[in-house]
Amino acid sequence: MAVTVPPRTDQLDRDTRRELYETMVLSRVFETEAERQYKAARIGGYCHLSSGQEAMTIGAMHALHADDLLVTGYRSHGFALARGIPPEAVMAELFGRVDGCAHGRGGSMHLLDPSRGYYGGWGIVAGQLPIATGLALALRRQGREQAVLCELGDGAVNMGAWHESLNLASLWDLPVVFLVVNNLYGMGTAVERASAEPDLYKRASAYRMHGERVDGDDLDTMIEAADRLLTAAREEHRPAVLEAVTYRYRGHSVADAGLAYRSKEEIAEHQRHDPIVREREKLLAEGVSEEELAAIDTHADERVAAAVQAALDSPAPQPDRLAYGMHGVGSAEQFARMRPGSAYGEEALTFDAGLGA
Repeated sequence: MAVTVPPRTDQLDRDTRRELYETMVLSRVFETEAERQYKAARIGGYCHLSSGQEAMTIGAMHALHADDLLVTGYRSHGFALARGIPPEAVMAELFGRVDGCAHGRGGSMHLLDPSRGYYGGWGIVAGQLPIATGLALALRRQGREQAVLCELGDGAVNMGAWHESLNLASLWDLPVVFLVVNNLYGMGTAVERASAEPDLYKRASAYRMHGERVDGDDLDTMIEAADRLLTAAREEHRPAVLEAVTYRYRGHSVADAGLAYRSKEEIAEHQRHDPIVREREKLLAEGVSEEELAAIDTHADERVAAAVQAALDSPAPQPDRLAYGMHGVGSAEQFARMRPGSAYGEEALTFDAGLGA
C-alpha cells in the first residue's frame, strides 16, 4: 500500500537534537571544503555533494542500529560521517590516500567501512540495489534480526535493477528499506520529465510493498519514518520504500554549476527551508544559546580543517598493491596465467617496459 505520511509533531529531546545538529553542521562544512579541495585539484575523479540534504541523511542514519547494514549510491559523504567514519578517513579517501576508509582505492564515489556495516558507496546508478537485496537475503537466511538500508537517488528508480530488486525483496520477504532520495533532479533532468509516475513511493505498490513519502528536510519526520520501517524490516521481514523529498543546493557533481536546468530563484526558494536553519531555530526555542551554536560551527570548521591536513599527510597507495584483494581465495588457478599483479596472492605488480611510450 502506498501512502503519504503527515509530518510528526512530537519532538526529540534537546541533547539528542543538539548532537544530530552537530553532525548536520559537520556534513555541510565537510561538503563545502570538499568542493574547495576538488577545485584545488586535490580530489580526483567525480565528487557529488549533498549540501541541503542533511536532515534526510542524518535522520535516516539515526534510525539505523549499530548492527544494521548500509548501502548507498555515490552521493555518500554525509552517510559515511553519520555512520561514524571519522572525517579524516573520509577526506583521505577523497584524496585517494592510504588512510582513507577504503585505503585510497574508492575515492568519493566508493566510500565504505565494513567494520561499521557500511558496504559502499556505489558509482553505477542502481548498482547498489542488488547488493543490498543480497545482503538482506543473507540476513534472512541466517535468521538475524537486522535490517538493510539501501539509499538511492530518484534517477535509479527507472533502472532495471530497481524492478528486479524490489520484486525479489517482496517475493522473499527481505528485511530491506529502499530509501529513495528525491532531490527533484536526476542529474539535470527533473523527475516529472523522466518518470511517468513522479510520485515515486507509489511504485512500491506494484510489488505489494509498503511505500510512503515524507518531508526529507524535517529531521523528526525522517527519524520517525525510517525507524518505523526499519523496525518492521527487522522484526517482521517487511521490505518498504521510503521516498524522502529534499533538495541539493549544489549541482549534480562539482563539475556541474546546476544552473542550466534550474534557476537561481528556485535554489533560493528551497534555501529558505534550509534543514540546518530549521534545526537551529528549534534548538534556540529549546533554550540552547547562540554561543553554544556558534561553538558547534567553530568545532565543525576545526574538525574539517584537521581532516584536510590528515589527508595531506597520508601517503598515496603503493602501485605494487594495486591488485590486492581483486580475486577471492581459491581463484589462483583460474588466474594463474594472467599478468603479474592480477591473480590472487601476487605480492608485486609489474609493468611491461615501454608501455605508454
